[in-house]
Amino acid sequence: MADPFAITDMKSALREKRHPTVMIWNRIEGRPRTVNFERALRAEVRDALWMLTRQWQSGELRAEDGGSPVFARTQVDTTRFTRYQAGSASPRAFDPDLPLEAQTEWRPQQFTAGTDKIALDLRLILGRRWLKQVAAVGPYADLFTSKYKFDLPDPSRRDSAAICAHPEVWQSFAAVAGRAMDGGDLYRYLVSDTAHRAYDGIAVLDHDKPALDAEAGKFVAWVRREFSQLTSAGNPAWQPSRFEYQIACGAPAADAERVYVADEYRGGSLDWHSFDVDSGAAFPGPETADPRATAVRTLLPVPVTYPGMPHPRWWTIEDGRTNFGDIRPDTTDLAKLLFIEFGLVYSNDWFMVPFTVAAGSLITVQGIAVTTVFGERFWIERAGSDSADAWQRWSLFTLDDRSTTQAAADNALLMLPTVPKVQDGPLLEEVLMIRDEMANMVWGIEKTVPAPDGQGRSGATAGRETREYHERLVHEGPTAVATPLLENDARIRYALTSTVPEHWIPFIPAMASGSQRGTELQRASMSRVIEGDPLRPFASVKPRTSLLRTGLDAMQPAPFFVPEEEIPRSGARVILQFRRARGADGRAVVWLAARKLVGRGEGSGGLTFDQIADKPAAVPGR
Repeated sequence: MADPFAITDMKSALREKRHPTVMIWNRIEGRPRTVNFERALRAEVRDALWMLTRQWQSGELRAEDGGSPVFARTQVDTTRFTRYQAGSASPRAFDPDLPLEAQTEWRPQQFTAGTDKIALDLRLILGRRWLKQVAAVGPYADLFTSKYKFDLPDPSRRDSAAICAHPEVWQSFAAVAGRAMDGGDLYRYLVSDTAHRAYDGIAVLDHDKPALDAEAGKFVAWVRREFSQLTSAGNPAWQPSRFEYQIACGAPAADAERVYVADEYRGGSLDWHSFDVDSGAAFPGPETADPRATAVRTLLPVPVTYPGMPHPRWWTIEDGRTNFGDIRPDTTDLAKLLFIEFGLVYSNDWFMVPFTVAAGSLITVQGIAVTTVFGERFWIERAGSDSADAWQRWSLFTLDDRSTTQAAADNALLMLPTVPKVQDGPLLEEVLMIRDEMANMVWGIEKTVPAPDGQGRSGATAGRETREYHERLVHEGPTAVATPLLENDARIRYALTSTVPEHWIPFIPAMASGSQRGTELQRASMSRVIEGDPLRPFASVKPRTSLLRTGLDAMQPAPFFVPEEEIPRSGARVILQFRRARGADGRAVVWLAARKLVGRGEGSGGLTFDQIADKPAAVPGR
């Protein structure tokens, strides 16, 4: 039987169009002629000629870029960060072993509002540590427990409300009063003066004093190592008026020093996208060895893969972990459309060249020389690196220059000493900043407040219990004043202003410093008005969270201002919690960090002025 595709006269066959001229198949599949599909599904490969014919059928041999890379020779310039600056503080040496989040976000340990006392749980930990060390010297545990003891607050005093107003906190202090040692007082006494000794005021044997001095030195060193934030001094990187962090990192580069600034870091995830290049800035720092180096390496490129991507060979079946058919983008969702096109069309055109660098480095790829399977060599430069394309440049992992908009793209890659995983503890503080358009002000709602026992508690519950505590002292105390009788029997009365819950802290508009038109939000306070209270004027309700107590605990209390643009209509949510991660050396690092998040919209505190209210009912016995 003659072969129908055997052409003897090519010219006549083309002229009469007896055969198709397109001999390329986009889809190749096995078609078995029996009921047994086993052999057809194997897609058996016999020899190299079979592979070449399949490539010819699929049109791969006609592509101009059909060659796959086999070698990549890369030239990379590296340098290391040598300086770190927190806010407006003096620059210091950069620590590549400590996670950058811990260096930036740390906050002082929790102190009881209005006092210099740290939380109860930390004081107990320090006390147990010291008693453990003293046990190796002599039987002095009871003497130190009596010297540095916990005193139970007086429930009849107003200044004891932070502890006595809350039953859970009161029970915690009552359980340790006279039974446990306050290690916080001992530590503060030792570090306040170098002449202080741990055994001052305690009868110890003279031959044990050198051993106790040695143990005191170990104790202070241990506290500073494990609780590096046990200080009332704040972190200069924290900008309290904006609830953000501001840092800068510097590294010597090939041409000049490069400074990377993150002045609006809100906390949470710190990476390259948090920084901008400031080519016009430079700050001096300690002299270090030149960290700049150039490395040239020849490596083997490997294809970039992701779960569920289309396989380049026709006989391989995808696992279906990525269902592109279930993606339903809108007509204006260009980003999602580009992602689908990349995943389906160009996903197998990307290759990865591994290059190991140290954390805390600044990497500049000068270029890559790629050799394909056909022996071709290409010199590849970074796209969008020309300054002429600045107006239309779009790229990933590149940083803007904050000092100018016409500079060429910064081709350096930031490899910061950050951690991929951070464990977050329970909330110790939570503040909601909301706008109240009816009252023309902003409220700082303390949703979670720190208690003296070291736990975070509901701000609404703490405010209600505190008010009830003061009301009890006023109504049951010896200084209670009877409510005077009204001169008439009117059923209504004039109310100058209403009240709000005690965990609502007002921020009122004020003229910005140095401006004739700008306004700021100044922290104010509501009065705790209690019928029969002899205090005149009435006591002011102060915030409990360290996020809103800025300036209150200083020797000279100072006002606290928040720029108006920091509180949009959506508001802001600021939280405080402990975070834990492991550094480059494997050591666990724990720090107290604040984070600014998006708020929950506007609200109203129900604050009113100049109202006519019903006359309150008389209380028998008052």
